[in-house]
Amino acid sequence: MLAYLPRPPTDTSRYGTFPQKPDLPAAPGALVKDGGQQAAATTAKRGAPMPNYPSAPRHSGFVPGEPSLPPSRGSLSAQHHRGRPSWCPPPAPQEAGARLYPLHALNVANIPNSSRGRTSARSSTIPTPEGLQGRRCKLLEEDSPAVQAGKRQRQRYVTKVGKCQVNLGNIQDKKRFLSDIFTTIVDLKYRWFLFVFMMCYVVTWVVFGFIYFFDAWVRGDIGHQGDPEWQACIENVDGFVSALLLSVESQRTIGYGTRMVTANCAEGVILLIAQSIVGSMIDAMMVGCMFVKISRPKKRAQTLIFSKNCVISRRDEKLCLMFRVGDLRESHMVDAKIRAKLIKSRQTAEGEFIPLEQSELNLGYDTGEDRLFLVEPQIICHVINHHSPFWDMSAESLRREQFEIIIILEGIVEATGNPCLAAGMTCQARTSYTEDEILWGYRFEPCMSLEKGAFQVDYSRFEMTFEVQTPAASAKELHELKELEQQEHSTLSLYWDHLLQPC
Repeated sequence: MLAYLPRPPTDTSRYGTFPQKPDLPAAPGALVKDGGQQAAATTAKRGAPMPNYPSAPRHSGFVPGEPSLPPSRGSLSAQHHRGRPSWCPPPAPQEAGARLYPLHALNVANIPNSSRGRTSARSSTIPTPEGLQGRRCKLLEEDSPAVQAGKRQRQRYVTKVGKCQVNLGNIQDKKRFLSDIFTTIVDLKYRWFLFVFMMCYVVTWVVFGFIYFFDAWVRGDIGHQGDPEWQACIENVDGFVSALLLSVESQRTIGYGTRMVTANCAEGVILLIAQSIVGSMIDAMMVGCMFVKISRPKKRAQTLIFSKNCVISRRDEKLCLMFRVGDLRESHMVDAKIRAKLIKSRQTAEGEFIPLEQSELNLGYDTGEDRLFLVEPQIICHVINHHSPFWDMSAESLRREQFEIIIILEGIVEATGNPCLAAGMTCQARTSYTEDEILWGYRFEPCMSLEKGAFQVDYSRFEMTFEVQTPAASAKELHELKELEQQEHSTLSLYWDHLLQPC
C-alpha cells in the first residue's frame, strides 16, 4: 500500500539541463569514500527527462552527458543483456602518473586547467588503489536503468494477465457462501470441483447402500439366501458389496435384474423412490455446474491482448495517453466496452489518508468512443485535459509518481448468445500499467495493410513503438503557453490595426 504513496520531491539540481561544476575532492581517499554517491548522482543526471528535440542519430553506445530517453521495446530488451556499460573501460592497472577525476566530471564539457593541474599533482603524489576503477564500474552497473528497473518491482493491484492481487481475510459470516452454493461450486478450482463432483455420487451410493444392507439384515433376507419359501424384501443381497451394487444400479438406472427391491415391504419402495429423487437432484446440480464451468468465457479473455506499454504523445494538438488492444479470434466480441481506472493513494487537505483511491479515466464515455467494434487492433486514447488526473504531470514528474492504471475490457461472447438480443455470457479482460510502463514521446506503429483485397493484420508489430517529437512539459503548461501566444497574437493584431487606421 505504501508503494503507491507519492515519492518525496528530489533536488531540482539533479534534473537540471546544464552540467554542474564539479567539486574536486581533497584527496583520493575522499574520492573512494564518495564514489557511490557520485555514481548515483551521475545515474540520476543521465536518467533525467529532456524535451524531445530533433537531434543527430544516436549510436548504440552510451554518450556521456546526453539525457536518456524512454526506450522502446526493442531497445529495452537489448539493455537487459548488457553486462558492462559501453563507456566503462575494462579494469586495468593504474599508472603512477595517471590522472583521476571525480565521477561526475565525465559529464562536464570543459574543466579548468588549474583544476586539472592540482588533480594531477595530488594523484601523482599518492598512488591510486588498484581495482578502484573496477569497483566504480560495478557501482555504475548496479545503478544502471536496466538493473534499477528490475529491482524496482513492487506489489501490483492487478497483474498484467488481469488477476487481482487482493486477498480477503477475517470473514466472520461464512454462511453467505453456503446460501449461494451453486456459485460457490462453480468458483472452485478444477481439482476441488472434480473432487466435489465425485464425492457427491460416491457418498450417496455408499449411504443408500448401507441403508439397503441394514434393511436386508434386519428383515433376515441375508440369512435366508437360497430359500424358495422366503419372501424377501430385497432379493440377492448377501452382503454390503451387493447392497452397494444395488444402490449404484438403482441411482444410475442400470437395472441388471439380479438384485432388486420387491413389493413385500413398504420401506424398500420408499427408499427406492427417495434415492431416485436425490439422484435426479444431484444430476441436475452437478451437470449444470460442469456445463457452466466449462462454458464460462473466462478463458476467452486470454485471446484479448493489450500492449505492454502505454505511450504519451500529441494527437490533434492535444497531449494523449494511448494503449493498444486487440482480439486474436475471428469470432468477435458483441457490445465491447472499455474502461480505465487510476489507482493511487493520496492524502486529503484534512489529513485523511486514502489508500488505493480509484478515479475514472475518460476513454470517450461522453462521445461513445468507449464502445468498440473490435475487429482489428485499436488504439485507445485518453485525452489529457483539465479533467484528467495527468493534467499537471510532465515527463520529469512522471518518474517520481507512483500509480497504476487498470484497463477493463468487457463484452458478450458471440458463441454463447444471440447477437441480436445481446444475450450471452459476459467476458472481461483486465490488465494494468504502472508509471514505469509509460513511454513519453512515443507512438504505436501501424500493424494493418491491404493485401489481396482484404485488410491484413500483422500482430508481430502489435507492441512496436517509434519515437516522435513531444514536449516534456505537462498538458497544463502547454495549454497556458498556447493561451499566452494567442493573447500576444491578438495584442499585436490590434496594434497593427490601430496603426493602419487613417488619422
